[in-house]
Amino acid sequence: MDGVSADDVTLHLLKEARETVRSSPLGVINTPMIPWHQTTLPLSIDCNLYLKLENMQRTGSFKIRGVANQFARRPKGGHFVTMSAGNYGKSFAYASKHYGSKGKVVMPETAPLSRSILIQSFGVDVERVPTTCLMNVVNRCIQMDNMTLLHSYDDLDLITGHASLGMEVLEMMPEPDVVVVCCGGGGLLAGVAAAIKLSGCDKTRIYGVEPEGACTMYKSFIEKKPVGMDTKSIASGLAPPFAGSVDFSDDLLPSPLRCIRGALPYELCQRYVEGIVLVSDEEIKVAVSSLYRSGLVVEPSGCAAFAAIVNNKIPELEGKNVVCILSGGNIGKNELANFPD
Repeated sequence: MDGVSADDVTLHLLKEARETVRSSPLGVINTPMIPWHQTTLPLSIDCNLYLKLENMQRTGSFKIRGVANQFARRPKGGHFVTMSAGNYGKSFAYASKHYGSKGKVVMPETAPLSRSILIQSFGVDVERVPTTCLMNVVNRCIQMDNMTLLHSYDDLDLITGHASLGMEVLEMMPEPDVVVVCCGGGGLLAGVAAAIKLSGCDKTRIYGVEPEGACTMYKSFIEKKPVGMDTKSIASGLAPPFAGSVDFSDDLLPSPLRCIRGALPYELCQRYVEGIVLVSDEEIKVAVSSLYRSGLVVEPSGCAAFAAIVNNKIPELEGKNVVCILSGGNIGKNELANFPD
């Protein structure tokens, strides 16, 4: 994101992106936001909890918001490449088919094979590679095949598209006390936080939630710069190898961690986010099961924020108006069988 900083993300830009997403031919949904007391979910904290159901979004996750804004601002019929463990790739493939664009998704070989098959069904190529080779392969596509990179989280158009989710929250609750959002690469958290703070909600506390085994933003906050780590979590969508940007202009990068540098999601999160909290894989598993028993199908990555709330990871919630983002529901029946009843 050379030349782009948090100062470039203005309320005017976010409102413009909100209208682009709202009117997108991809059919982005203004998803429901329901009060906790209308569910059978257990909750031991005395707060007014609301659930924003992005698991009901087009393509099954919030990712379509940013993709809608990205594709609206790129030439039709382009030839694009991206890297994704699944959800961004699914939205990217859906948009590519609609806009008549050629595309390739470079996926870590650890991603469920079912996701690769689904993405390919939209007519997009998939290349599965070891995580350490992701950037090398993307760079090869850019340099040798003349493809254009669409970044899955460190992209201004993507982040401002994701900010539409924050705008929708404020339409339902103009001044929330606390908003809790999952964090992988940080694009969603950055967009939602910017939308809420730039709209004048100075007192709203916004928290990001990461898995303990994939806490790149947490570590980045401590180091005060984007850092990388070897990530491992059941929430694969929240386990990027870095919280930041990678320079794809170098020739065939030898290491996925070598080229980490400052990034827009990190800068926005530093400016607008109260803190990053961590949840264990076991806490995520229990959250998936609890939500499923109440009739909500939410993938592990999508329920991290809920796991943080029910496990008392977010401070001072008593008596507060709290919004929890359930960010995605792309989980198959065979995967659900691995979670406790």
